[in-house]
Amino acid sequence: MAAILSVGDVGASTVTRVLLAVVHHSGVKNQPAYAIASVDHALQLATALQVEGPMSVSEAATRLGVARSTAHRLLSMLVYRDFAVQDGSRRYAAGPVLSLGARSQSRTALLRTVAMPHLAALVERVDETVNLQILAGDHVRFIASVECGQALRVGDREGRVFPAHLVSGGKLMLADLPESQLEAFYAEEKWADRPGERPDLDALRRELRTVRARGFAINTGRTEAGLTAIGRAVRLPGEPAEAAVSVSMPSVRFSESRLPQLVAALALTARDVEQDLARALAGGD
Repeated sequence: MAAILSVGDVGASTVTRVLLAVVHHSGVKNQPAYAIASVDHALQLATALQVEGPMSVSEAATRLGVARSTAHRLLSMLVYRDFAVQDGSRRYAAGPVLSLGARSQSRTALLRTVAMPHLAALVERVDETVNLQILAGDHVRFIASVECGQALRVGDREGRVFPAHLVSGGKLMLADLPESQLEAFYAEEKWADRPGERPDLDALRRELRTVRARGFAINTGRTEAGLTAIGRAVRLPGEPAEAAVSVSMPSVRFSESRLPQLVAALALTARDVEQDLARALAGGD
């Protein structure tokens, strides 16, 4: 809910009532007297997109019993908050936030639990903020973040979603995908309503080849000005990248001379996470 409403949007009392309505569970659910129709409609649409698949504005309007203009506004807000995306046929589908539902939640939780002590150790080694990321469609979601203690530092990224082709960890995970999946992610028709944001596919392919050859990726100011990040993939044997670990820092603290030390520290962390994840999945201690 925090991704949909903020106190500044509708006021603290309204947010509190909505949250109480959502988290309250009983044997029989009765609609609360203070139900907010627009929130209810948005939640119904998000659920339908995740469970039933893509739909058009007209289909959404019919489903909710509202005007097409109302359905369009609701879907536009879901797109804005990454709960939905619009495909090349102008239909709406589940976005990167909801895409996590297709992934085993227990697997993601296990990955985060296994990685956390290694992320903390990585912070000790490099004295910069570190992150754990997974792929959610053509976006990357940060599922863990550990800040360093420096006064000037990159803040906590946990829960945030970014286009995969811009993020260091995203490039690593895209580099492991089959060509058909890459083409599907970046087909022109899918980006018809935002052509300026679509990456050049040939240039992206060249960049991903470099990433595969190097074994690491760099993001220099592509997601936020003044930020540099270096990432390394987390892979189980014989499988594509499970996740990625990254180090994020103010660009003023990054230099080419630091790169070997950062890449080596990331490689050690990725190896440790891979080993502990494989052991945990196998049922070991």
